[in-house]
Amino acid sequence: MSGTKILIVESRFYDEITDNLVKGAVKELAAVGAGYKRIIVPGILEIPAAIRFAIRAMELRATDERYAGYITLGCAIRGETDHYHHVSREAMAGIQELVLQYTLAVGNGILTVHNRAQAMERAVPERRNFGGQAARACLRMIDLKKELSLIPK
Repeated sequence: MSGTKILIVESRFYDEITDNLVKGAVKELAAVGAGYKRIIVPGILEIPAAIRFAIRAMELRATDERYAGYITLGCAIRGETDHYHHVSREAMAGIQELVLQYTLAVGNGILTVHNRAQAMERAVPERRNFGGQAARACLRMIDLKKELSLIPK
């Protein structure tokens, strides 16, 4: 995976949770020598738009800034209203639509949990390490695209 460049799109709504997700993802990328660029968005709802912006920027200009894959990191915690459901559903649907429309390799590390304790259990690299899992999923999907000759080996 050396030479592979990944775009990490991270929602900073819950900084401590996202910091842990990023640590796990970056550790996995470093282990295989993959490069990455991080961009920050306010919340998970903005993640699909940021990915689309990156795709559009590549379409508009001949750039060396091409990404083999994308990692989405962030968190939605259930609150007192239905906002959590709407934001989670739309963020996930937006990411999936981009994956299918543009044949993207994406590792989804967006947590949708009931409380902060659940989020931390999943985010901390020494625990469930969902950031690392998202990075591994992205790398596997890049490999699959190579196996199917969608990108050069």
